[in-house]
Amino acid sequence: MIPSPSDGSVSIAGRSPKLAAEAVEAVVTLPTFKRPQQLLATLASLKAQETGRRFAVIVMENETEARAGAKAALPLFERGEISGMVIVAHERGNCSAYNAGWQTAILHFPAFRHLLVIDDDEIADPQWLERMCKAAEALGADIVGGPQIPVFAEAAHARWAAHPVFAPPYRETGRVPALYSSGNLLVGRNVLTAMGPPFLDLKFNFMGGGDSDFLSRAAQRGFVLGWCAEAKVRESVPARRVEADWIRARSLRNGVISTLVEKKKRAGTPFAGAKVFLKSLALLAASPFRGAIRLAQTGSLAIALYPIHVALGRVLAEFGYANEQYRQPEKN
Repeated sequence: MIPSPSDGSVSIAGRSPKLAAEAVEAVVTLPTFKRPQQLLATLASLKAQETGRRFAVIVMENETEARAGAKAALPLFERGEISGMVIVAHERGNCSAYNAGWQTAILHFPAFRHLLVIDDDEIADPQWLERMCKAAEALGADIVGGPQIPVFAEAAHARWAAHPVFAPPYRETGRVPALYSSGNLLVGRNVLTAMGPPFLDLKFNFMGGGDSDFLSRAAQRGFVLGWCAEAKVRESVPARRVEADWIRARSLRNGVISTLVEKKKRAGTPFAGAKVFLKSLALLAASPFRGAIRLAQTGSLAIALYPIHVALGRVLAEFGYANEQYRQPEKN
């Protein structure tokens, strides 16, 4: 294993031969944890990208014992079928894996302009990379998000596609006020150099929300956010993710993240904590009415309960509640 010129938390497991790092225009970062077969499907979709841009892929293995993902992916890189490298992020956690990949991109690819993110349970459309890059350039956006289209394990589960846990936040391409997820994302190199490492706050490592916090901080610093509705990735949704307890836990978690991100955003302002708490209480008081409106609009009790669970999660965050759904990713 080749040591990485970083702080020792990252090792390079392998790379493609004759990697012309200085010619790479875009870097795709791909974290993985115990999903070797899904990882190979994601890599196949990246290999099939229709673009004239020179791009490289960085796979971030975050399971440091068996390293099933790294072992599955390495032959593709070593044979030169995919350009880039496979690294091992030795510190467990979602944010640690992203930080390792993003910092590796900065260290090893001196000329890239766009960094893209896709997860190991997602399949990119053939035009995904090109459309994301073109949207960033056309919109003058520093960061661009795109839709994660749920692909449910069973056809009967498709009714869940409209639930806020799965539905994209925007439907049309354009500049947007906020982004929330790194599951389908483009970040400009200028953003990474300005924000500096560690990019994602490690306190979100097992809860999720490090991406939402990063995007909030980037917007606060004046970076322009955009959305590309045409740049789709298709996300595999196992049956357990449509069970009532998982949906409830994810909704509560979203509320917790909302409180934590807002507290960081307001840090240093007068009465910041009190203002966030009062807002949470107000949202909780209003949530039954918001839920009733959603019930009338959709006829779905699950969708109607979402604002109630989010508001409750916001309040619970004030008392230390944290749902670390990524502590055991294989069960998430």
